[in-house]
Amino acid sequence: MELTWHGHSTWYVTVGETSLLIDPFFENPKTDLDPADVEQPDYVLLTHGHADHVAHAGEFSDATLVAVPELVSYAEDNYGFEDAVGGMGMNLGGTVECGDAYVTMVRADHTNGIETGYETSAGMPAGFVISDKKPTQEADPESTTFYHAGDTSLMSEMRDVIGQFLEPDAAAVPAGDHFTMGPTQAAIAVDWLDVDYAFPMHYDTSPPIEIDTDDFVREVKATGSDAEVHVLEGDETFTLE
Repeated sequence: MELTWHGHSTWYVTVGETSLLIDPFFENPKTDLDPADVEQPDYVLLTHGHADHVAHAGEFSDATLVAVPELVSYAEDNYGFEDAVGGMGMNLGGTVECGDAYVTMVRADHTNGIETGYETSAGMPAGFVISDKKPTQEADPESTTFYHAGDTSLMSEMRDVIGQFLEPDAAAVPAGDHFTMGPTQAAIAVDWLDVDYAFPMHYDTSPPIEIDTDDFVREVKATGSDAEVHVLEGDETFTLE
């Protein structure tokens, strides 16, 4: 599995022959790419409807959309998507097969209004657990699993459900504070998830979320977690095996 971070919460994930683009937003200081520079993905995954997560979704509307039904409906009307998983999207707790990947939608504690001159709900915000094997209660040491936490605060579901039953090997967690977790709570999330690798995201895009990533590294160590923290450069790829 290849994980490429394009800044903010934008990740391009490749599982076998399948590509998935999460929260396309390329107007951030960590990427040198425009949407046109990015290979068209097979699937676009949207965690929620805030502008810094859906801004460039319309550039990839030939892909199959993965999002909650309310956000699917909005994206069909405003971004030109014609295809969504299940024909209507999915919802929290569900797992869908996306080519060579299995995508499980999990909770994220955040807000999800769409601001387009009027206020409308985009349903529940979410995170995604992406695996090359279908998740079951039987642990599979051969599986490879990546958790994109979306925009969230620290929540016990990371410890009690996601870490315990979905068993991600790696996690991308928001660490910029102000709108999401900051370094301290993000580090606790890493510990609760019991992952091998951790990546901070959703930071340094604007002044309110500028952080020193060394704080995140120290906080992860302070939890006693054995996770390796990788602070990626924008557009850098990490191979998860």
